[in-house]
Amino acid sequence: MMKKALFAVAFSAFAGAALAAPVSYSVDPTHTVAQYEVRHLGFSVQSGVFTKTAGNVVLDTEAKKGAVDITIDTNSLQTYLAARDTHLKSKDFFNVAQFPTITFKSTDLKFAGDKLAAVNGNLTILGVTKPVTLTVTNFGGGKNPMSGQETYGANAETTIKRSDFGMKTFLPAIADDVTLKVTIEAVKAQ
Repeated sequence: MMKKALFAVAFSAFAGAALAAPVSYSVDPTHTVAQYEVRHLGFSVQSGVFTKTAGNVVLDTEAKKGAVDITIDTNSLQTYLAARDTHLKSKDFFNVAQFPTITFKSTDLKFAGDKLAAVNGNLTILGVTKPVTLTVTNFGGGKNPMSGQETYGANAETTIKRSDFGMKTFLPAIADDVTLKVTIEAVKAQ
């Protein structure tokens, strides 16, 4: 009887651990965008949107752990003014010919209860990698009512100094502080 009880306890512990295993999700490129906001000449805040993203997210919500790996296509930048887009893609700013991607790779996820609160990681722009913390402003998951697939989504943001990454054109007329915002949805990998 004792052996059966020990087996039941061990099996329950194993089953609980199996339920809490990390789950992999693929970034949904149709619902994931990255954007920036920067002060322009002290008059306004200008923005741009990167429309092509790819990546993976791993979540273990029970253990409060995971990983985020995102790649942004710099040539997908849109500011809705063709001449400005061309200039921003030049060597003066994003230099898309030499640096076709921006990447973010997490080093640590921080949870507040059941909610993801922050993601620490390494951001690479123009070949320069710096640590950043993305503050998560929205986080949720569940079964997508349209596709039926398990999905997680989040909104996160951080502020960087563009000069830290070697982007110094028109400083200080175009501000050094840049707010980066990410909207992401990721679908459970099949």
